[in-house]
Amino acid sequence: MQTPSHEEAIASTRLWLEKAVIGLNLCPFAKSVYVKNQVRIVVSDATEPAQLAEELARELRLLADTDPEETDTTLLVHPYVLQRFLDFNEFQDIADAIVEELELDGELQVASFHPKFQFDGTGINDVSNYTNRSPWPTLHLIREASIDRAVEAFPEAEAIFEKNIETVTRLGVDGWRALFATKS
Repeated sequence: MQTPSHEEAIASTRLWLEKAVIGLNLCPFAKSVYVKNQVRIVVSDATEPAQLAEELARELRLLADTDPEETDTTLLVHPYVLQRFLDFNEFQDIADAIVEELELDGELQVASFHPKFQFDGTGINDVSNYTNRSPWPTLHLIREASIDRAVEAFPEAEAIFEKNIETVTRLGVDGWRALFATKS
């Protein structure tokens, strides 16, 4: 996989947000913060997990200290580290520990997206994995208060996961790829 420039990583992440996350309504809460420019997209230069951990800590502190009306959520895109999904998946424990160490548990949480995302018990090519596949490894820093508000507004939030799997299954891998195909 070719390593992107910051501009390329941001552009492909925005395309994924617009076409998949918002376009397919995989996250019914994403559109409102995206159109209000409250999504911060940061590209990390980290090449080692320890560097990414330091940057994650800085971004968590920054998000916690920023008015939600300015930045509601952050996508920390890290295309130069944790390319292997198993390494990325193990890093999630480190991310959770950083949230606790910063005493931000209950305030912020970290979700994960990866180009090779694979749910436990699924095959690597299972289309359901595409619900969490992003162009580059990405840590999503989310405010708990935003999740609470979104769940109040969407009373059947627990059904989102199943609906997303139905959506990508209907679309299929070819349909998913077609979302991002450039028109010539």
